[in-house]
Amino acid sequence: MISRVLGFVRDILIANVLGTGKVAEAFFVAFRFPNLFRRLFAEGAFNSAFIPLFSKKLEGEGAAEAKKFAEEAMAVLVFALIILTALAELFMPWLMLGLAAGFAKDPEKFDLAVLLTRITFPYLIFVSLLALFSGILNGFHKFAAAAAAPVVLNIVFIGTLVACIWLGLGNSPQAGVVIAWAVSIAGLLQLLVVWFAAKRIGMALKLRLPRMTPGTKSLVRLGIPGAIAGGITQINIVIGTIIASMQDHAMSWLYYADRLYQLPLGVIGIAIGVVLLPNIARSLRAGQFEEAMNSQNRSLEFSMLLTMPAAIALIVIPQPILQTLFQRGAFSAADTLAVSNALFAFAWGLPAFVLIKVFSPGYFARENTKTPMYYAGISMMVNVVVSLMLFPYYGHVGIAWGTTIAGWVNALMLWFTLSSYGHFVLDWDAKKSLPGIFLASLIMGVGLYYAKTPLLPWFDVSTPIWGKVSALLVLVMGGMVLYGLAALLTGAVNLRKIRGAMRRG
Repeated sequence: MISRVLGFVRDILIANVLGTGKVAEAFFVAFRFPNLFRRLFAEGAFNSAFIPLFSKKLEGEGAAEAKKFAEEAMAVLVFALIILTALAELFMPWLMLGLAAGFAKDPEKFDLAVLLTRITFPYLIFVSLLALFSGILNGFHKFAAAAAAPVVLNIVFIGTLVACIWLGLGNSPQAGVVIAWAVSIAGLLQLLVVWFAAKRIGMALKLRLPRMTPGTKSLVRLGIPGAIAGGITQINIVIGTIIASMQDHAMSWLYYADRLYQLPLGVIGIAIGVVLLPNIARSLRAGQFEEAMNSQNRSLEFSMLLTMPAAIALIVIPQPILQTLFQRGAFSAADTLAVSNALFAFAWGLPAFVLIKVFSPGYFARENTKTPMYYAGISMMVNVVVSLMLFPYYGHVGIAWGTTIAGWVNALMLWFTLSSYGHFVLDWDAKKSLPGIFLASLIMGVGLYYAKTPLLPWFDVSTPIWGKVSALLVLVMGGMVLYGLAALLTGAVNLRKIRGAMRRG
């Protein structure tokens, strides 16, 4: 949560410094490139393949063998990352033609995007090793350091952006270069955070020569489909980026909309997925099948309890949120309208994006990475077709709808298949609480809809920032209170069960 709040501060400053112009679009592409490979090559592969294999070693053969396996995995990962980074640096102009073909019509923007991406690409090495050490820590049920690492990234970003404002760099290529260097430096600092945490539990790994041992072969076999499945949301966003490069400002508008719905997705969906995978894996290894089923049901309940009201709020009041957070400096009222339309479309898919994070561990913990990969491929094709169909008519908003529809297709396929295998069955508590969650969220949405009208003058461009923040807080706090009361009345929340869980905790 701290990381996401600081991420908001970071994005507010980016909007102030860069806005939605050429430099902003070049930087967003530069930041997207290593993030894409991170999700595909590192986090997706290691969350889906490394953690179950590491947990198996840890449970069956002890910490020493688990550490040996982790060192073998790190050796192969580092070797592959160095080769990938060298090739990417060398062939960056051609890669840019693939990711942002629309930039080719503006040589100045294209060249700046190539330069900034070359600067940010080493971030991939640092953040991939961060993913590996995070997987080790998660295997030991140590989650705090890995969750805190992004805080470092945002602190470095915020400091750099404040310096840009102080130096008067503004919306200039120099500002883009300075911020791009901050990305790579922050990646190194993030890696140090998790390395020291791993060292404290005796897992300070030594770098070996890369060898294809039985353990690393299993990792590659499971990791390739797992990388595709685990990174499907990022793949869909990249597809949207490619299409959006054909429209001026579209890439920036989608970035800011993406950052807003990523808050609940990051705090709820990704956090639940990270904790759920090692939990299910250990339960299955120990033959505790009922415990694994219970973990999945409670994760579904908890994720929907927090996600549904967040999605409804983003659907009902996107403009007041954007006017308060971003509309200043280089970010105009026209940008607010464009981003709010994209955010409205993304918000309808937020529950689906979270459900993917809840259902995927049920496959990965059983070392089944191929089924989610197939479904990810189908989802990707749906995204491409829908985005291309809607883009000529609705521009960047059509891309957002393509991502949302693809997300629901993926989530529903994962749910139905997991249920058909008997690996996920809704228990009585979930059947009782889920309808109440949906009803309470709708009640809150109606309340927000009627409450925002008298407050709209407070979000006018002439209103000082404290007035906008105050009005937004009234909406947010009022919505939270209304949702809490409605959740109690509809049975979505059971206070006795919550108190019992806190006592057990």
